Amino acid sequence: MADSNTNTQLKHGNQSPSELSPPPAMLLRFRKPLIVLAHIVAFAASLMLSFLLVNNMQFRQNWLVLYPSLVLFFLIVKLLVFGFFEQYRGWWRYVGISDLLGILRASMVSTLIIVALWFAIGQVESIRRNLPGGLQIPLEGVCMTDMFVTVLLLAGLRMVIRLYYEEFRTVEVGRLKRLLIVGAGDAGEALLREIGRERIAQYDVVGFIDDDPIKQGTNIHGISVLGTVEQLPKICEDHNIEEIAIAMPQATHHQRRRVVQVFDKGTKIRFGTVPSLTDIASGKLRVSQIRDVDINDLLGRETVELDLDLIEAFLKDKTILVTGAGGSIGSEMCRQVCNFSPKLLLLIEQAENPLFYMERELHKQFAGISIKAVVCDITDKMRVEGIFETYKPQVVIHAAAHKHVPLMELNSGEAIKNNIVGTQIVSDAANNYGTTNFVMISTDKAVNPTSIMGSSKRIAEMYIQDLSRTSKTHFVTVRFGNVLDSDGSVVPIFKKQIAEGGPVTVTHPRMKRYFMTIPEASQLVLQAATMGKGGEIFVLDMGEPVKIIDLARDIITLSGFKPGEDIEITFTNPRPGEKLFEELSIEGEDMQRTRHRKISIWKNIPMDRGKLRNGINELVNVAQTQNYSEIVQKIKELVPEYTGGNDENAASA
Repeated sequence: MADSNTNTQLKHGNQSPSELSPPPAMLLRFRKPLIVLAHIVAFAASLMLSFLLVNNMQFRQNWLVLYPSLVLFFLIVKLLVFGFFEQYRGWWRYVGISDLLGILRASMVSTLIIVALWFAIGQVESIRRNLPGGLQIPLEGVCMTDMFVTVLLLAGLRMVIRLYYEEFRTVEVGRLKRLLIVGAGDAGEALLREIGRERIAQYDVVGFIDDDPIKQGTNIHGISVLGTVEQLPKICEDHNIEEIAIAMPQATHHQRRRVVQVFDKGTKIRFGTVPSLTDIASGKLRVSQIRDVDINDLLGRETVELDLDLIEAFLKDKTILVTGAGGSIGSEMCRQVCNFSPKLLLLIEQAENPLFYMERELHKQFAGISIKAVVCDITDKMRVEGIFETYKPQVVIHAAAHKHVPLMELNSGEAIKNNIVGTQIVSDAANNYGTTNFVMISTDKAVNPTSIMGSSKRIAEMYIQDLSRTSKTHFVTVRFGNVLDSDGSVVPIFKKQIAEGGPVTVTHPRMKRYFMTIPEASQLVLQAATMGKGGEIFVLDMGEPVKIIDLARDIITLSGFKPGEDIEITFTNPRPGEKLFEELSIEGEDMQRTRHRKISIWKNIPMDRGKLRNGINELVNVAQTQNYSEIVQKIKELVPEYTGGNDENAASA
């Protein structure tokens, strides 16, 4: 699905540069003088209209004797007062209630000053006595009438400008998309107004949807609230809706998910959502910059509460080394680290293309941070030690790993080499070169592992925990489950299958997985790292597991198709090493709570150092032969809870 920038480009795709460009410099230069001139004309007209109104719309030629001096006096006072109230600085195309209140305040104050000055200098009675032809004019009535007429004229003038930009200046290009707005609150109203201001019309707003019973049947700017979320399918069918905009910036993920899942049989409607209130308030985005609803909006969780001061003290002005910096987790760790002003960030990555693009992104986004990209295979001991000797990193975040379960069953020796040997080399270098803190990223698949990948990560955990017992470096491990939209994960695979017309393949109808967003996982890793004293295995709260079949249906629906009709869902057998259910709970006797509600510590008894290291050496030697059955046997000696190794295809690979 397109991101917000892409959607913005599509939204304005038919506009020429001249239509999107700001007003000419000459117009901006004369804008304020033109506004002042408009006020002068309005003030003069207001006074004349006031004379007419107090005299039953009968014009008297004798007024011309009094009018010039009186209008001059009114103009001087009003121009000064309206300038004081900043009435010449408004952008009239966006006029609203606050502008009307400003006009009213300025008009009232100017009228009070005019009346007070006239009485103070004793001119009112003098004017009455000297009016030609015995003309009687109630000057107090003229002043009061002038105040209200001024408000009407200036407010009307501003509304005409706004009406021009929102109605008469709009150009329709092709057929307008029929849009339904979910949320009849402030964001929904603001979205409707901004759609009306667009130079190129894109949408025909059909109505609003809101669960608030008070709003049912009401109108907002002439657009009706048609019903509730539960009535969405029927409303969409009756009104031929093509797009739905969820205008609830503060809505929970559950509320957004409810809007999508109410279409239990799918729909060919595009779902969009408005930017967050933070982005709108900061000026980064406008309400009308609708982006596609993606799976993060439905499965994401509440904002993580972080101790930012603690994380800043952990990272600020330090040399930070991140392995696997081009991967999904490693790259996000780099972004998060840059937010806390490190002295130097070292990007360690074997794959040159991801490293190249990551370095470019970070240099652009964090221009003030010193960043160095280093191509390095973490299993190359001499290269790794050379990097540590040169830069002496104070904090190491070890995210490099082979993570694909079925692929590692077929390449078991490589999993051992990268996940175990690579971890040994990097952690030993950290120990030898005075690194203060070392954080290893682990996985829920290391819990009662059934795969080579999961067991290799469990053995890496064991090595890190053992090394911490005698090292001055604080070694900690952080476990979590799947991250949404990471490279090679189920979400991008589903999207690719949908783009190709299906089918979407799901391993098993009962398969469940824990999910969290990449930023949330990365932030909690940093938070856990600040809490570590050495040797802990931190476990992140992953919430409730999600059925993969439900995830597939949601992604198909968000793509504008009907699950089971437009895009078929087919089931395959579990692949080598896969579980139906992952185990990652922060509850239980083996879990110790921390001061952060989403982080716990797994309590376990470390293995004897001699047995562990001898076992690892034997496993590494066997791994060089790529003999699957022998690798499995050695893993079971180190990890008794490992229950994999029964796949014939993997054994013959």
